[in-house]
Amino acid sequence: MGIRKLKPTTPGQRHKVIGAFDKITASTPEKSLVVGKKSTGGRNNTGKMTMRYIGGGHKQKYRIIDFKRNKDGIPATVKAIEYDPNRTSRIALLYYADGAKSYIIAPNGLEVGQTVVSGSDAAPEVGNTLPMVNIPVGTIIHNIELRPGQGAKLVRSAGAFAQLTSKEGAYAIIKMPSGETRKILAACKATIGAVGNSDHGLEKSGKAGRSRWLGRRPHNRGVVMNPVDHPMGGGEGRASGGHPRSRNGLYAKGLKTRAPKKHSSKYIIERRKK
Repeated sequence: MGIRKLKPTTPGQRHKVIGAFDKITASTPEKSLVVGKKSTGGRNNTGKMTMRYIGGGHKQKYRIIDFKRNKDGIPATVKAIEYDPNRTSRIALLYYADGAKSYIIAPNGLEVGQTVVSGSDAAPEVGNTLPMVNIPVGTIIHNIELRPGQGAKLVRSAGAFAQLTSKEGAYAIIKMPSGETRKILAACKATIGAVGNSDHGLEKSGKAGRSRWLGRRPHNRGVVMNPVDHPMGGGEGRASGGHPRSRNGLYAKGLKTRAPKKHSSKYIIERRKK
């Protein structure tokens, strides 16, 4: 999966860097795994705008992704690698031996025709999902559960991976993409390998219109507002705005917002690097 830099034939093309779609093998999704997706425009059930800078964008369909991988012991063949508008990574269509179909997040190196399997007896190979108690120490993993059977919650975006560094009793010690080291129950499942489409971070939209296609409306900074609209607003000329903070006064740079007595703090061994 590479990236494409276009010739500067127009101002919008000049700085545009987009992902190559060469690894994608199917252009239309599997109909049984697709549901309609409603666009809110940032409005709630009474029509009041509750989220700003949202609206428009291309119509999207939601692809149902199997984050649980609970069809243990049944091999599945990768039929296609597809684009998903709802996430940064690519998705893979699986055909199980018993006739079932499902989508999974496509890890790096997964090819059409490959066989993947889940369960405690699965080999620690790319695309296979197994409990962390059965994964060798030092393995690169993604799609990590926080509670057994809950479904993958961590490390799901393009190019992300975590590392299983050690095991302590009932817990596995994971080094997260942020640099944080934390304990997770070793009975939780994880998928082997790193998430694919790792070049996503190199992409540049090149023009405002591409943000509009994604449903993002123009976002105006707090510094350019009036004092009545934002704590950083007001002043003569281009004033800096003082301490960076949100619209409701919460400091934005460096203030720790994690609850001091949060239950899960005891599982964090080392906080993420600044």
